[in-house]
Amino acid sequence: MVQARSQTRLPVRRAPRTWAVVLAACAGQFLVVLDVSVVNVALPSMRTDLGLSATGLQWVLNAYAIAFAGFMLLGGRAADLYGRKRTFLAGLGLFTAASLAGGLAQEGWQLVAARAGQGLGAAVLAPATLTILTSAVPEGPARTRAIGTWSAVGAGGGAAGGLVGGLLTDGLSWRWTLLINVPVGALVLAVAAVCLAEGRDEGGRRRLDLPGAVLVTAGLAVLAYGIVQTEAEGWVSAPALAPLGAGVLLLAAFLVVEARTKAPLMPLKVFRTRAVWAANTGMFVCGSAMFCMWFFMTVYAQNVLGYSPLDAGLALVPSSLAVVLGSKLAPRLMLVTGARNLAVMAVLVAAAGFAWQSTMDADGSFATAILGPGVLMMAGAGLSATPLASLATSGADPGDAGLVSGLVNTSRTMGGALGLAVLSTVAASRTAGRTGSEALTEGYALAFRVAAGILLGCAAFLLLALPRPVSPRARARTRAGTGTRTEARTQARAEAGGEVRAEEA
Repeated sequence: MVQARSQTRLPVRRAPRTWAVVLAACAGQFLVVLDVSVVNVALPSMRTDLGLSATGLQWVLNAYAIAFAGFMLLGGRAADLYGRKRTFLAGLGLFTAASLAGGLAQEGWQLVAARAGQGLGAAVLAPATLTILTSAVPEGPARTRAIGTWSAVGAGGGAAGGLVGGLLTDGLSWRWTLLINVPVGALVLAVAAVCLAEGRDEGGRRRLDLPGAVLVTAGLAVLAYGIVQTEAEGWVSAPALAPLGAGVLLLAAFLVVEARTKAPLMPLKVFRTRAVWAANTGMFVCGSAMFCMWFFMTVYAQNVLGYSPLDAGLALVPSSLAVVLGSKLAPRLMLVTGARNLAVMAVLVAAAGFAWQSTMDADGSFATAILGPGVLMMAGAGLSATPLASLATSGADPGDAGLVSGLVNTSRTMGGALGLAVLSTVAASRTAGRTGSEALTEGYALAFRVAAGILLGCAAFLLLALPRPVSPRARARTRAGTGTRTEARTQARAEAGGEVRAEEA
C-alpha cells in the first residue's frame, strides 16, 4: 500500500522530448540568422517602393545588426536569470510582431524602426536558443551532435537568406521577406510553449544592466551614423566629427558603467583570459569584413550584372553551401590542427577570396565574378567561426553560459554593423556619385580590397594573440598541481576542453 501510494504521487508531467527541444531551439536560431541576409536581395525593390536613399538602404541592414549586437548581452543575461523558456518566448514574440510591422511599412522610417525591433527580439531570442539546447542535452557526444546541428542550421539560415529573399521578392513582394516570419514564428511559439521546460541560474542575481545595454547600443548606432556621414561631409567636418565623438563617448561611458555596477551586463573580468579577449577581437574583425560580403555581392549582381532578385539569390547558393560545409568540417579539422591554427588558416582562405573578388569588372562572368570568390570567402567564414567561438567560450561558468554565448555573437555582429558602414563609405568614395556600371564596380572592388587587407591583419593578430596549444606533458603537470597552474589551465581549456564544445559557433 505504501508503494502504491508513493506511485500515485509521482509527477504526471514528463520531461519534454529532446528532439522537440532541439527542433524549437534550431528553428529560433534559423529565423534570427535568416533575417540578417534575407532582405539583401530585396533592397533594390525596397528602395523603389519606399523611396529610400542609399544611406537608408544601409540602415535597413544596420538597424537590425546594431540592435541585435547591442542588446544580445542583455538577452544572454536575461536567459540566465529569468528563465530560458520565458526569454525564448518573449524574444520570439517581439521578433514576430516586428516582422509584421516591417512587412506592412509604408514609409522608410517605419521599415527601419521595424528592423530595429526585429534586432531587439533577435537579441533576446538568440542566446536563449543555445542555453536551452545545452541544458536539455547531456554533455558528451549527444550534445556535440546537437550543437553541430544548431550551428549548421544557423549557418543555413544565413545561407538560405539570399535564395528565400529572391523567391519571395520575385514571386510575391519584398514585403514577404519580412511577413514570412509571422506564420513561422507563430508555429514555433506554439511548439515552444508546449515542449520547452523552464530553467534558470538559481544562484544568479536578479538584476539586469539596462543602462549598459542602452549605452552600448546607442554608442554603436551613433558611431555608425558618424561613419556614414563622412561619405557626404568628409572626415573632418562637424556633421561627421560630432556623432563620431559622441559615439566614442557613449562607448566609454558603457565601459565605466560596466566597471562600477554590481551586476554588469559585460563583466570586464571575463576579458582577463587571453583566449577570450583575443578570440572575441578576432570575431569582431572577421565580422567587419565578412558581414559585408552578402550586401556587396547582392548589389553587384543586381545593379551591375543585371540579375533579377531570384537570379541573385540563386547565384549565391554555392557560397551559402560553402559556409555550411565549412562550419560542419571545422570541428573535425580542429582535432588535427588545433583551434588556433585552424582559425588563422581559415581567415587566410577568406582573405584570398576577398582579394579575388576585388578583381571583378562590369562584364564579369558568373564563374569568376561570383562563384569562385564567393565560395572561397564563405568557406573561410564557416571554418573560422567554430574555432574562434570555441576559444572564446572555453571555461565559462554555468551561470555565465548565456552571457558568454551572447558576447561571442555580439562581437561578430557589432563588427559587421560597423564594417558595413565603413566599407560602404569606402565604396562611395570611389564612385563619387557616379551610378554607371563601371563606377559602381570600381567602388565595390575597392571595398573588397580593403576587406582583404583587414582579414590579413586579423590573421596576423590571431597568430600572435591566441594561446598556443598546450602539450600533453604540460597538461599532466597542471593536473599534478605543478607548473604555472592558472595559465596552463586556461590554455588547456582553450585548446582541448573548448573543443568539446567546438561547434558553439
